[in-house]
Amino acid sequence: MPRPIPPLVDSVIDTIGCTPAVNLRRAVASRGLQGRVIAKLELLNPGFSKKDRVGLEMVRQAKASGQLAPGQTVVELTSGNTGTGLAIACVALGHPFIAVMSKGNTPERATMMRALGARVELVDQASGGVMGKVTGEDLALVAQRTEELVKELGAFRASQFDLQSNPLAHELYTGPELWGQAQGKLDAFVDFSGTTGSFVGVMRFLRKVNPEVRGYLIEPVGAAVMAGQPVTNAGHRIQGGGYSLANPPLLDRSLVTEFLTVNDEQATAGARELARLEGIFGGYSSGANYHAAMSLLAGRESGNTVAMLVCDSGLKYVSTDLYE
Repeated sequence: MPRPIPPLVDSVIDTIGCTPAVNLRRAVASRGLQGRVIAKLELLNPGFSKKDRVGLEMVRQAKASGQLAPGQTVVELTSGNTGTGLAIACVALGHPFIAVMSKGNTPERATMMRALGARVELVDQASGGVMGKVTGEDLALVAQRTEELVKELGAFRASQFDLQSNPLAHELYTGPELWGQAQGKLDAFVDFSGTTGSFVGVMRFLRKVNPEVRGYLIEPVGAAVMAGQPVTNAGHRIQGGGYSLANPPLLDRSLVTEFLTVNDEQATAGARELARLEGIFGGYSSGANYHAAMSLLAGRESGNTVAMLVCDSGLKYVSTDLYE
């Protein structure tokens, strides 16, 4: 049956959200599991990630409240995805944008943001830093340069780790979309931790419609500080999160049923399996979500429906060894 033809829109920001979701039947059957894993394809946003929603909502909310003046410069630190979302929103809504990013993040992200009209400031990693592995120390250096630019330019700081417009984007849109796509039959949601915005926003909505929905928040092995574990490996490969932040400002612990951990190898294998079995080309965090969702279906969530986000596209990692 042919799908409805999407409408002609006036701006690229009108294409953000309303992403499709896929029932991962082949992957579940290949493991002989009972139940469903529903993967929401956030990589199909125009900036190829879930952070398009956040970038747009932060700019919209700031303009509506008067915090962001017409034509004012927007500045934010990013691993690349939020920066891309902000670049798209800013070019559409008439604001210069400066992205501040660690040199440890993949270079294709910086290239994409520049192509979208952003100025990209790359910050050296902390002593001993390794390309492809961004630590909490690296993030602190990026945050320092971000604040310097905000003061120098009188810019608006689109602080993704602090602004409630981050989880609000997912509470207003991502959560309701998932619930509708699952036809109201959704038992659990699993998500890799960065700012925790997508986890908190989606879970806030899901708990409103069904207080019994369980939320599983993933941290990298060796950096599971939210779960109270010591940091033994801050240099994991899962970009966009796991920054060893014990209490991210946006985290609502009442929404967390349990903290889970995934290591680099599991995230990598998960991304590759998702691509090979389902034709979905995601990044490291998508692989982490997939591994955790399948593990839950093999255990405590057997027979249930578990939802996850395909957070971004594997195209953002072609300079790494994620895909051989």
